[in-house]
Amino acid sequence: MTGITPLFPRQAVPSLDLPLAGGGRFRLGETRPENFTLVVFYRGLHCPICGRYLADLQSKLEEFAKRGVDVIVASSDGEERAVEAKANWKLDQLRIAYGLSLDEARKWGLYISSSNGKTSAGVVEPDLFSEPGLFLVRPDGTLYFGTVQTMPFARPNFQEVLQALDFVISKNYPARGEIVDHLKTA
Repeated sequence: MTGITPLFPRQAVPSLDLPLAGGGRFRLGETRPENFTLVVFYRGLHCPICGRYLADLQSKLEEFAKRGVDVIVASSDGEERAVEAKANWKLDQLRIAYGLSLDEARKWGLYISSSNGKTSAGVVEPDLFSEPGLFLVRPDGTLYFGTVQTMPFARPNFQEVLQALDFVISKNYPARGEIVDHLKTA
């Protein structure tokens, strides 16, 4: 069994190079946001909570842009399911990347779940899929903030993320949680 290796603030995040629903590609190393790239990993088309969560994010895209934050969402869904999610959830302004391999998901520290069959939305879960995660990545490719979950519930609130961004940008607040080996530091 392989464990999840956490990402550490102030260190490089894994690469992210994925196709986009509707055409094109997203390459994390090619983005040049003023302050951050917000990377949101969602569970997939089968997750009704994801639909509501991403709709809330889409409603706040302009606010993220005002703060110099580029936004991308991604899942381990294939193209057909990503396109269907984009259409069904009315996410016409949100860039949705798909095809995240489970190996790539693990590199980001995401948890992997197995299918429980058909969800309350009437969509069958894939055999295996990644659970949610949210990351703020600096323009230099290093992690500023990250959170991963084992469940679809109680995700970071985007309005609170925006409020936090106001503080960290205005105060040039450093990334925290950067200590890799506390025994050597003490």
